[in-house]
Amino acid sequence: MDKSELKVNAIKDGTVIDHIPAQDLFKVVKILKLESVENQVTFGTNLDSKKLGKKAIIKISDRFFEDSEIDKIALLAPNANLNIIKNYEVAEKRTVELPEKIKGICKCMNPKCITNAEPMPTKFTVVSKTPPALKCDYCGKVTDQEHFVII
Repeated sequence: MDKSELKVNAIKDGTVIDHIPAQDLFKVVKILKLESVENQVTFGTNLDSKKLGKKAIIKISDRFFEDSEIDKIALLAPNANLNIIKNYEVAEKRTVELPEKIKGICKCMNPKCITNAEPMPTKFTVVSKTPPALKCDYCGKVTDQEHFVII
């Protein structure tokens, strides 16, 4: 075996999230609540990437994500790819993509917004996909990727 290459065990079934910006790895782990799962989770960070310079990757055994979770990933890692693994093979490749509307995922940054005073779901219109920026449908406040608070 070439000692310059390290191997990570393949997963039989699950999801690989690739092309996460290295600095956002632990934000993605947190929003997906991966620190509390019992599944095998493997991650790497500061890996060389032609696309990002440095990237991170997460492998989760026996876990497939709902659309709302994929939307959360897209907010933090808009260039991420999901590889769905079934029986040790890539069964599907998906590029995450922000939808036109985001509901109940982010907090509005305007302290006077009704969503911060009343128990109601937040709603945003995506005004920019790269880099992500959201406009609150209630108060009009625009929030950029640096200021997202995922709920």
